[in-house]
Amino acid sequence: MSRSSPGVARMAAILNFIADHPGQAFALTDLVRALKLSRATCHALLTGLVDVGYLYRTSDKTYVLGPALAAIGRTAAEHFSPLQVAQPEMRKLADDFDVVCGAYFLEGDVIHLRERAASVSHVGYPVPLGTRMPLRWVQATAFYARSPRDADAAQARINPSPTAEQIEQLAGGMAFVREHGFIALTRRPDSIPGENAIVTNLEDPPVLPETALDDARNYPLMAIMAPIYEARDKVSISLVLAGFNGPMTGVEIRRAGDALAEACTRISRFLVGHPETD
Repeated sequence: MSRSSPGVARMAAILNFIADHPGQAFALTDLVRALKLSRATCHALLTGLVDVGYLYRTSDKTYVLGPALAAIGRTAAEHFSPLQVAQPEMRKLADDFDVVCGAYFLEGDVIHLRERAASVSHVGYPVPLGTRMPLRWVQATAFYARSPRDADAAQARINPSPTAEQIEQLAGGMAFVREHGFIALTRRPDSIPGENAIVTNLEDPPVLPETALDDARNYPLMAIMAPIYEARDKVSISLVLAGFNGPMTGVEIRRAGDALAEACTRISRFLVGHPETD
C-alpha cells in the first residue's frame, strides 16, 4: 500500500483539526501543541494554506477556514454523489458473480432503487431502475444494523407490523450484519409454488434473513444485502446482489457476501473521509 507524503498528511491534519472545531480560531501555538508538529513546520504549512485561501489569518494571528476551501466544499456538496464511488464497485460485483447489483437508498420509510449494474445475462432484469417500495422489516436488518433504537422506531411505522417471530429474526439479522457486514436473504418456504405451499402474507417480502450459515447446506438464495455507512452508525444506502442462478451453499454465499461487504467498506471509508490507498 502506497503512503502519502508527510507534508500532505500534515496539511490535511491542520485542515481536519480546524474543520472539527467549527466556530473556533486557533493560534500557531495551539496547532503545534494539538498536532505535535514542530513550530517551524507548522508555521510554513499555515503560511502556504493562507496563501492559497484554504485558511484565513485573522488580525489577532489566529487561523480559521478560508474562502477558497469553503467554495470547494460548496461545489463538492452540490455535485458529489456516493454513486460516483459505488458504481465501479457495483460493476465489478455484477460481473464477478454474474448477478445484478442494485443501490437502494432509504428515503424516510421507502427504499428507492437509484442505480443498478447488471451482468450480460441479466440485462432484462425485471425490477426497473427507479423502483420505490415500502421499507419492510427484512430490509431493516441492513439499514439499521448498528441502530437498534432506530430499528424499533421503524418497526412501529412499518405496515403490516412485524410479528414477534419476525422481530426476533430482525434482531438476529442485525447481529449477523454487525459481525459479517452482509445478510443473505433466502426464499420463504411458504412462498415457493407447490402443492403444499401456503403464502401467509402477500404484503411481506417472500424472503427471510439467514442468521446463521452452514457451509455445506444449500440455500434458496434470493439476494445478499450490505450497508454503506455515511457516519459511524448511519446508513442510507445498501447494495443488494440479486439474480443468482439457483441454490448456493453457505460457502458460496459467504464468498459473495464477503466481497460485497468489502466493497461497501471501501465506499464507507471514502464517505467518512478515510479512503484506502492502493
